[in-house]
Amino acid sequence: MTGLLLPAELAARARDVLAGRVKPVQARDAATVVLLRPGPEVYLLRRKATMAFAAGAYVFPGGSVDVRDTDHDVAWAGPSPAEWAAVLHADEAVARGLVCAAVRETFEESGVLLAGPGPHDVVADTTGDDWEADRLALIDHALGFAEFLARRGLVLRTDLLKAWAHWITPEVETRRFDTRFFVAVLPEGQRTRDVGGEADQVVWQQPADALDLAHRGEIFLMPPTYRTLSELAGCADVAEVLAAPRDIVTVMPKAVEIDGEMRLVVS
Repeated sequence: MTGLLLPAELAARARDVLAGRVKPVQARDAATVVLLRPGPEVYLLRRKATMAFAAGAYVFPGGSVDVRDTDHDVAWAGPSPAEWAAVLHADEAVARGLVCAAVRETFEESGVLLAGPGPHDVVADTTGDDWEADRLALIDHALGFAEFLARRGLVLRTDLLKAWAHWITPEVETRRFDTRFFVAVLPEGQRTRDVGGEADQVVWQQPADALDLAHRGEIFLMPPTYRTLSELAGCADVAEVLAAPRDIVTVMPKAVEIDGEMRLVVS
């Protein structure tokens, strides 16, 4: 495997890290959600070119765990934090935060909310001005996720998430994330919205088509996104994705020198 060629500045940092001259930064807990709809198609956002991390890359909705994501006041339906901890190979507090962050970030970045008034219901529409005000307040940290759900009489539907993968940003990067990937089906009645923020373009795409665009150099995919799309491309429909057995194994690409060039290699 030839791996992904590192740009000169990152290659220099990689050599420093490998030689012990630079200490890797701590990876932050994060969650990413692959939204699915029949096709199957996935929801992708292109990160703005001005972003400090993964600029210009097509990614799934997601982001870092906020301290308030671990709030025990978050109304919860579906598998418990303890059950998620076993699936995600994390302690209960981390698992709670990851699941909450997955749902919160999906709402912030797509307008889709995996929550409902009860354990068997889901919100049918999140497109009104009042929903938009809440979404912006969550992004600005003016509103906590627990408060948001409580005020609307909603419970987090953790059963709508399926754990998919676990990726850690390489040690050579200056911004690092310890990210759990989930998949979820777009709830009936809801629709994604181009809500701006960190993305300048959004698209629904069949996994195989997204991979083809990446191979032609028309879009940029980071290794975790590429691997996830490759796995999803082997599924005929959404039901097959949800039924696919998953053993959550940690993957962290590593920088290696190949023929004088520093490359990222995924084992």
